[in-house]
Amino acid sequence: MQDRTPLEAYDVVDLIATKRHARELAPDEIAWVVDAFTRGVVAPEQMSALLMAIVIQGMGRREIRDLTAAMIASGERLSFVGLGRPAIDKHSTGGVGDKITLPLVPLLAALGVAVPQLSGRGLGHTGGTLDKLESIPGWRADLSNEEMYRALRDTGGVICAAGPGLAPADRAMYALRDVTGTVASLPLIASSIMSKKIAEGADGLVLDVKFGSGAFVPSLTEARELASTMVQLGDDSGLRTVALLTDMDAPLGRAVGNANEVREAVEVLHGGGPADVVELTLSLAREMLALAGMPDLDPGPALADGRALEAWRRIIVAQGGDPEAALPLHVKRKSCVPVPLGSCSGSTLARLAWGPGASGPVARPGIPWITPQASKCSCGKAIPCAQVTRCSRLAAMILGGLPAGWNHSPPRWNWVRQPRSSGHSSPGGSRPQTRVLRRPAREARHGARPRDSARCPSRRTPA
Repeated sequence: MQDRTPLEAYDVVDLIATKRHARELAPDEIAWVVDAFTRGVVAPEQMSALLMAIVIQGMGRREIRDLTAAMIASGERLSFVGLGRPAIDKHSTGGVGDKITLPLVPLLAALGVAVPQLSGRGLGHTGGTLDKLESIPGWRADLSNEEMYRALRDTGGVICAAGPGLAPADRAMYALRDVTGTVASLPLIASSIMSKKIAEGADGLVLDVKFGSGAFVPSLTEARELASTMVQLGDDSGLRTVALLTDMDAPLGRAVGNANEVREAVEVLHGGGPADVVELTLSLAREMLALAGMPDLDPGPALADGRALEAWRRIIVAQGGDPEAALPLHVKRKSCVPVPLGSCSGSTLARLAWGPGASGPVARPGIPWITPQASKCSCGKAIPCAQVTRCSRLAAMILGGLPAGWNHSPPRWNWVRQPRSSGHSSPGGSRPQTRVLRRPAREARHGARPRDSARCPSRRTPA
């Protein structure tokens, strides 16, 4: 019988070899391999090999642009025309303790901005926003396009998974990267983020690009390159985009772990919470307001007077959740495991919080502590300040104090401004597209209304 299998334009093995030898892939080759993978012609193991070759050899700007376009073309595009308010999105590249989306979305919703926040699951050593919110009983991450639009229209904010029709090629590649050691790649991170954000159809986008030991991008130089690449991808597509580069050498706030981080976010919405979480929330809110044409509006009062908290409750209820329900809490207390100071990085702490292989839709409350000096762990053992401890199945908070192995940031906010890379400008005047935001010293970051934490003497390294 004659073989009626249609001939493909390219052989994926040849494309893998091309990238393995550090040669550029042509636009047609990139478009074909993304489409063929989406159709099932290219096998997962073949795409995994190509992803690894990209991690090792990199991609040029033109290749990244073509890869982004191919992933957008694999699915549908959304539109928020008719909402009656500007639709501004935010995306973070992820870091340990990064729960900023949770207070930020209701804050902007309370100020008249629509926030269509398409979020993801845990990737690598970082927890996913959707995993955190699934700690709330009844809350749903998977919404149809109609449900998403209705929730956004009624409440001003929605936090959900990208639908199956939005950049499906990226969804499949994202899952592969998480289990093949191909997460930390600038071309793959940039194209993955921007394919979804461009296809989403928002009016503007603010990027929170993390750098440091708790981020996928360890150095400021790499983070600046990633931010510049994503801003350019947004500009090329007509999506007004700005980026903040933010310090992730230490976890954000005091809480790490899914339910823990929801608790801390709610504390911020009550007008409390750690100073660094509050400040980054407000910094991102100001950038989003500027893109929405409200550069002079101060977001601080809405966070302090309860308007953002009320918006949070409406957003959670609209997605089936109970904002008043108790969050998961593990109560078994067993052993303490001190961790050597040399291994105390943000990523190490994340692995203590979630455990090996814990990324994905697993709603774990979180289990690490950095204990204050002369205090006792919940299992009864005295732990010195400079040790990180893990109590089995214990939901806990990071109470303050950093191991000496961590490199502290300068004791004040430091903005480094860059000129805009294109002629696009935001309403309300010209603003730099890329900024660097460093956090203050630890004692300043956690000085905002802690309710139950003993204070730990500051341990600084030279700036």
